[in-house]
Amino acid sequence: MKALVLAGGTGSRLRPFTHTRAKQLLPIANKPVLAYALQAIAEAGIEEVGVVVGGHADDIRQVLGDGTAFGVRVTYLHQPAPLGLAHAVLLARDFLGADDFLLYLGDNYLEDGVSGFVRRAAAGRDAARLLLTPVPDPSAFGVAEVGADGLVRRLEEKPEHPASDLALIGVYAFSPAVHEAVRAIRPSGRGELEITHAVQWMIDRGLAVRAETTTRPWRDTGSVDDMLEANRHVLDRIEGRVDGKVDPHSVLVGRVRVEEGAVVRGSRIVGPVVIGAGAVVSNSSVGPYTAIAEDCRIEDSAIGYSVLLRGACVEGAARIEQSLIGREATVAAAPRLPQAHRLVIGDHSKVQLYS
Repeated sequence: MKALVLAGGTGSRLRPFTHTRAKQLLPIANKPVLAYALQAIAEAGIEEVGVVVGGHADDIRQVLGDGTAFGVRVTYLHQPAPLGLAHAVLLARDFLGADDFLLYLGDNYLEDGVSGFVRRAAAGRDAARLLLTPVPDPSAFGVAEVGADGLVRRLEEKPEHPASDLALIGVYAFSPAVHEAVRAIRPSGRGELEITHAVQWMIDRGLAVRAETTTRPWRDTGSVDDMLEANRHVLDRIEGRVDGKVDPHSVLVGRVRVEEGAVVRGSRIVGPVVIGAGAVVSNSSVGPYTAIAEDCRIEDSAIGYSVLLRGACVEGAARIEQSLIGREATVAAAPRLPQAHRLVIGDHSKVQLYS
């Protein structure tokens, strides 16, 4: 089995970050989201990975390289515009050949990975297998209607009146039968070739499409809130370790990872927290659930439940929470303006001013 990872989307919900960087490279606990995807694929025993890239192709190549660091072999496939998941399958035809394959959205985070899903898909005889999860608002997703036998009866993309609460979460296993389906469908109203339409085409022609449901933590890291929630999930699993320098005037509480080259001075760090290489934290309070990337600087500040990207600087800031601070960004206390009163007072008035 091969894997096809999609990393070419525009990431409109994560602007302004995605104006300058692929959304799949934004970090969770100081590691790009896309790295978790490749790690999960490698753990599932898949070695050949096609990565579909778009406008940020060079950045993604720089991070992933040839895939060796993740235990896979990466082939890059360029998608000229975000024309849909089925379009990505269409352009990957030569790479995929006649093999079964895993289709994986590169901005997904699944806590338990995909090893079990891949194993069951490989052992089955279905034309496709879809990973689903119950969600509170299924109208924001592709939704599956599943029979008692576990086979998918119908799919709808962001329906106004969902037939179920089971949402597609961007992990699919396909047989080569999908290639005829993606050639047969036409663009949707939003101008994309929808993978839901391709799967429905297969169902309508009697091909078996099986559903698998998970209730384990999953996040589509397409928004700031989802990024922060995924960061929480990952940080909950880290182990504390101090490879950098922590002075005797600092206190570490709980699971705190201080990477080599990081410095903590006169600060209180409440885990789970990870502090990247080259970062300096001084006279500050950090945590919980905070990831500080490499070369950041936090001074005379308090920050928690947040993610700081490489080189960010926070100085003299009162408590900051639920924040995503970009690369080389600076947050600082505003200068105090001199206090003054401007008065227009009529005759015989009496005014009292607080100093």
